Amino acid sequence: MPRARRRFDAKFKSRVALEAIRGLKAISEIARQFKVHPNQVTLWKKQLLEGAEAVFEGSSSSGKKAEDEPEAAELYEQIGRMKVELEWLKKKVAENS
Repeated sequence: MPRARRRFDAKFKSRVALEAIRGLKAISEIARQFKVHPNQVTLWKKQLLEGAEAVFEGSSSSGKKAEDEPEAAELYEQIGRMKVELEWLKKKVAENS
């Protein structure tokens, strides 16, 4: 019977990678401690070192929040559409009264 594939969450990977970056233990010792393959420890360490720059790019207040906010042009378009709809509804109400 084949063994089920193990999946590791980001918290576990970062803990293992940080341990490898510290360099207090050999990669093989870290792998044995966390019960993963040494190549996996090396890969996670490499990924952490390459991705560390992204943490400090840009200002801290405009991180993901800026990506989630709609652009000004899109908002103006919505306002225009709503004004047209409002005028149309006002005409309909005036005709029915």
